[in-house]
Amino acid sequence: MKTFLILVTASIGCAAVVSAADNARATYERERAACTSGQSGQDRSTCLREAAAAYQEARHARRGAAAVSDDRYAQNALQRCQPLPAADRAECERRIQSGATSGSVTGGGVLRELRSVEPAPPMPSTDAERQPTPNPNPPAPATPPLPVDGGPPAPTPPR
Repeated sequence: MKTFLILVTASIGCAAVVSAADNARATYERERAACTSGQSGQDRSTCLREAAAAYQEARHARRGAAAVSDDRYAQNALQRCQPLPAADRAECERRIQSGATSGSVTGGGVLRELRSVEPAPPMPSTDAERQPTPNPNPPAPATPPLPVDGGPPAPTPPR
């Protein structure tokens, strides 16, 4: 029974290695096709050279170390927040950990966005709390009406 378990475990490990090699080959073929069709956005020779180098690196990588983990990327992103002032650093870390991500490296960059809602200050609830605001500009004094017939101005009423 123990031998059977060892053989099953070993075959699963071999299948994982073969699967990783198949994935690397399939990725290489897709990248090569993009290079030859002109869809890569790079010079054809440069594109083919980079695709071959990536394939070779994937083939020679050790099992488990072939791909950089998401945790490592997150750690690098959090390290980029460190030089910021404290308030900005906290927002940066929140954006990395729970923000929305859009864009791509090929398209010019990965954008991270975090929307936060801040409530408005509370409104007064009773009439006693509502104070009328004084008018900083008092009303201007009334000017006497002009005479209609061109005579002397009408007298101003006393105050």
